[in-house]
Amino acid sequence: MKYPRKAVLFSLLAITCIGLFFLDIIWGSVRIPFSTLFSSENTVYQDIIYDFRLPKAITAIVAGGAISLAGLIMQTLFRNPLAEPYVLGISSGAGLGVALFLMASSCMPLFLLQSGFGMAIAAMLGAAIVLMITLTASFRISNAMSLLIIGIMLGQIAGSLISILQNYSNPDSLKLYIVWTFGSLSAVTWSYLKIMLPLVMAGIFIVSAIQKSLNGFLLGESYAKGLGISILRTRGLIILSATLLAGSVTAFTGPIAFIGIAVPHIARSLFRSSNHKITIPASLLCGSCLLLLCDLATQLPASGYVLPLNAISALVGAPVVIWIVMGIRKK
Repeated sequence: MKYPRKAVLFSLLAITCIGLFFLDIIWGSVRIPFSTLFSSENTVYQDIIYDFRLPKAITAIVAGGAISLAGLIMQTLFRNPLAEPYVLGISSGAGLGVALFLMASSCMPLFLLQSGFGMAIAAMLGAAIVLMITLTASFRISNAMSLLIIGIMLGQIAGSLISILQNYSNPDSLKLYIVWTFGSLSAVTWSYLKIMLPLVMAGIFIVSAIQKSLNGFLLGESYAKGLGISILRTRGLIILSATLLAGSVTAFTGPIAFIGIAVPHIARSLFRSSNHKITIPASLLCGSCLLLLCDLATQLPASGYVLPLNAISALVGAPVVIWIVMGIRKK
């Protein structure tokens, strides 16, 4: 019996994701035998798996899928193959929130500093402020390109404020901020996952609900309007879902580069389709697999060192961006 190509691809991606998930749990500076994953005899191994490796691997799946899906809908909204999840200044807003928290910590309430949630809350507040400004602009501006320019300018403003804060901060705070910008899955605990997962699921739900409207956007806003699609409503939902997906992940893991811009193209190339009914689940699966793979590459077994996540994701994503640009030049 011959199975449809897309069904085979989805099955292979799902199997690959499961395999990389288990490999991410046993791989690291402490090599854990596969047989101990389902055994409670060695309490040391079980503590490492439950308290560190398992939440990290789950975060890789959630974050990889969320950032990739956010990149997909941003490329659809702006009809630009080089659009990425942070193009509207979401990451810069989150970064400004973290910078204010770390470099003005003397002004922060004591319970935030002691709870461990302070940095994540600051990042989410920063991203939320940018979201409100962008949403307000989206209902006043008819041209998507003008909205893109506003997002880029908001990112520039946030970047300038961060530079000013860095100039006056002490070395310890500056180091903490720089480490946050590297991106990391290791800091995400079960408590963080309980907050991040519902926000990501809400973003996925919104995107799934508007997938027909997204298909209309592929041919331009004028064509979508002709189909009876509400441009302002759909644009607002795209921005909201992108902020839920990328903003919530960035708050807990820091900004993760290149995954959001590269994975949608990988998904479209694999499945030879731009239909969002196909590319939404494909981007989720491809993004999860790729971030799991990047996380595996950051760990140097038996060395005790962990490479920055963004260093590895850039090595994977940058060649894809070059391939995209070369493809555009040929057209």
